[in-house]
Amino acid sequence: MARPDKAAAVEELKQQFESADAVLLTEYRGLTVAQMKDLRVSLGENVSYAVVKNTLTAIAAKEAGINDLDEFLNGPTAIAFVNGEPPEAAKALRNFAKANSQLVLKGGYWDGAVLSAENVNKLADLEPREVLLAKAAGAMKASLHQAAYLFTAPMVKAVRTVDALREKQDNAPASDA
Repeated sequence: MARPDKAAAVEELKQQFESADAVLLTEYRGLTVAQMKDLRVSLGENVSYAVVKNTLTAIAAKEAGINDLDEFLNGPTAIAFVNGEPPEAAKALRNFAKANSQLVLKGGYWDGAVLSAENVNKLADLEPREVLLAKAAGAMKASLHQAAYLFTAPMVKAVRTVDALREKQDNAPASDA
């Protein structure tokens, strides 16, 4: 029978897996307590960063319906549970890893898919949500402007043609017939 403390830890991890928008796994071997504190601060308020036991994490992930994380659960593991924008958390982890080579990005889970370390780096390269929304809005506005121009172009052409014919008629010498 499972020990109550381990069962409680699994249940807590399961709830974190279920409530998180994304999960990013790292290896923290060699980081000092001060560096871990700096990392937690750099991740912000929307990210919970915790050192976990691999076996309990594997059980909790499976109970939460997340499979295929076992390949990342070896060696000392810490997980960033992201409740917000995953690209921001991935960028913070990558930037911290560049400054502190002891932190290694292992992989993660986002939007129903397991992410490799390379995919986490690609996620970190995404622009902030606000920038992407602004670009999409700009593209839509440009498309609407172009559509409006295309709809009015035939009328404008017709009006110019009628004006040109009228001007030609007005400037034509009067014929006596």
